[in-house]
Amino acid sequence: MRNRLLLVLVGVVALVLAVHDIPLAGHLERVERDRLNTRLERDAFVLAGRAEKALDDGTAVLDPSLTALVSRYSFEEDVRVAIVDAQATGVVGSDESVLGEDFSNRPEFTEALAGRPTTGERPSATLGEALFFVAVPVLSGDEVVGAVRLSAPERVVSEQAADNVRGLLTVALISLLIAVAVAVIFALSITRPISRLQKATDQLAAGDLSTRANDADGPPEIRALAGSFNSMAGRLGQLVDRQRAFAGTASHQLRTPLTALRLRLEQLAQQIDGDGDATHTLDEALVETDRLHRMIEGLLALTRAEDTAVGPVEVDLSAVVKHRADHWAPLADERSVEIEPSTPDGVRVLAVAGAVEQIIDNLVDNALEVSPPGAKLQISVKAGTHVVELHVIDEGPGMSATDRARAFDRFWRGSGSATGGSGLGLAIVQQLVAAGDGTAELHPSPTGGIDAVVCFRAP
Repeated sequence: MRNRLLLVLVGVVALVLAVHDIPLAGHLERVERDRLNTRLERDAFVLAGRAEKALDDGTAVLDPSLTALVSRYSFEEDVRVAIVDAQATGVVGSDESVLGEDFSNRPEFTEALAGRPTTGERPSATLGEALFFVAVPVLSGDEVVGAVRLSAPERVVSEQAADNVRGLLTVALISLLIAVAVAVIFALSITRPISRLQKATDQLAAGDLSTRANDADGPPEIRALAGSFNSMAGRLGQLVDRQRAFAGTASHQLRTPLTALRLRLEQLAQQIDGDGDATHTLDEALVETDRLHRMIEGLLALTRAEDTAVGPVEVDLSAVVKHRADHWAPLADERSVEIEPSTPDGVRVLAVAGAVEQIIDNLVDNALEVSPPGAKLQISVKAGTHVVELHVIDEGPGMSATDRARAFDRFWRGSGSATGGSGLGLAIVQQLVAAGDGTAELHPSPTGGIDAVVCFRAP
C-alpha cells in the first residue's frame, strides 16, 4: 500500500512538472534564440559602424585596426565575420579566405546590400551543415557601401539555447527529488498507522479478541478509525465471552440433573424388571440420556477449544500418534479393527498445547464408529518442508461430497452416523486445528471410506 501511494504521489508531481516544464522549455529555447539573434544583430551593426569610413574610403583591406577588431570579436564570440564592399567582394574577415571572395551568390548579402538587415538559417556547402547568420548593411548617409555578416554553425546556436533548457531540467529534477522525499514522508505518515490497523485487524480475525489498535498516532481520520475498531473489538470480545460463559455454565449446570436423571431411570428399570415394553422404553431413554450427556461433554470441549490461548507450540507429532494408537488399540481389538500407525520419527509441528491428542482421539473415535469388523484403520504422517499432513483413513461406508462439506458444522450428523454421536467431534477438531493456524478436510479414501486430513504448520 505504501509503495502504491508513493508511486501515485510521485507520478502526480512528475505529471505536474512535465505539464509545466515541457512547454516552458520550448518557450525558453525560443526566447534564448531570439536573444542570441538580437545580440548578434546588435554586434553586426556595431561592426558596420566601425567599418563605414574604411569601406567608404576603400581602405578597409588596409585598415589593421578593423582587421584586429574583427579577429578579436570572432575569437571571443566563436562566430565567423565577413565584411564585403558594395560589389559583394570580401574585404575583411575572421579568416583569410574572405579576402577577394565573391559573395554575390549569398542571399543574405544580397538582402543586406539592398539595405535590408536579415537573419536566418540556410544550408552551407562550405560547412557541410546548416548555417545561422545575421547580415546588416553598412550605410554611409543614405548610400549602402557594404555589408557585415556574422555566422556560425546552427548547432552552436542550438547548443547555447539548450544550455539554458538543461538548467531548467536540472531544476525540475531537483524539484522531483524533493517531491519524492516529501512523498515518502507523507506516505509513511499515512500508511504506517493503516498498516498497524491492518495488523490488528488480522490478529482479531485470527481469534485474538484482546488485540487493540494504536489510536494515538496518525492523521485524525486514522485515529478515529482505530478508536472505532477498538470499540468494536471490545464489544465483540464481550459478546463472545458471554456466549462462551453461557455455553460452559449451561453445560456444567446440566451435568448434575442429567446424572440424577440417569440414576432415577436405572432405579426405575430395576423396579419394573420383567415388564418388557416398559424396560424397552427405559433402555431407549437411557440411550438418549447418554447421548445428551455426550453432547454436553462435547459442548464443554468445544468451549475449551475456543478459549485456547493464541500461540501454538512445537509438538512431537510422531510420538503423539504412536501413543494414541496404543491407547485406542484395546477398543479397536474389541471391534475387530486393526489400527496401523505409520510415521517417521521426530516429526514436529506447530499446534496448541494438548490439541493434537484431542484431534487424533476425535478422528479415531469417528473412524471406529463406522469401521466394520476386520477393517483396518490407518494413522499416517507425511512430513513436508512447510506443512505436515496427518491422515486418519478408515474403511467405512464413506460420505457423499455434500456430507463431507457439512461434516464440520456443529451438531450436524450424517444419515449413517451412530445413534450416540453428538455432532460436535469434527467441529472440535476444526476449532483446535484452526487455533494452530492449520486446516482440516475430509476426502474419499481408495478403500471407499474417509481420509481425514489435518494439515499442521511445520516449525
